[in-house]
Amino acid sequence: MAPTVERKNIDLAPLKAAKVPIFFIVGGPGSGKGTQCDKIVAKYGLTHLSSGDLLRDEVKSGSPRGSQLTAIMESGALVPLEVVLDLVKEAMLKAIEKGSKGFLIDGYPREVAQGQQFESEIQEAKLVLFFDVAEDTLVKRLLHRAQTSGRADDNIDTIKKRLHTFVTSTAPVVDYYESKGKLVRINAEGSVDDIFGVVVANLDKVTSKI
Repeated sequence: MAPTVERKNIDLAPLKAAKVPIFFIVGGPGSGKGTQCDKIVAKYGLTHLSSGDLLRDEVKSGSPRGSQLTAIMESGALVPLEVVLDLVKEAMLKAIEKGSKGFLIDGYPREVAQGQQFESEIQEAKLVLFFDVAEDTLVKRLLHRAQTSGRADDNIDTIKKRLHTFVTSTAPVVDYYESKGKLVRINAEGSVDDIFGVVVANLDKVTSKI
């Protein structure tokens, strides 16, 4: 049986009272999510949170919860959705204290249940930005990156596995939010500035709070 992680009792009142917009950012590895998130943060003053980064930071911190997470991952089990959500909540509360105007939740949700749980416990996302890139383009971009990154996971076999995992797990998420009228499908094959122009047009439409 996989190790468990004790959940914390988190008071979300300050976050809910702030009523700031939340955007989910979805896209395959190599889709340019990170570049676009940097540009969105610079223009709108939103806080960019990556659930993967939060998980890695918690493990590195050496906290009791970090040790429990390490044990789960070493056992080959998946970290429970609730625990990832707790890390996201805590990071959002810290950002609200500093006056955040809203959030980009990057690489999230990875499955429909994760998005539903987030929206039921925190608040609904304003939009889901899906950076849509053909699989062939993603492979080319990741192989190009591999020439300089030195990352062990940037080789052709691993890249194809990662893309397959992304496509199979994310397709239901894309379909779910599209059916709710919340998905913005952005063709992310063009130049960085062209793609950002589409992002801005969509963000400007949905909120006057930014």
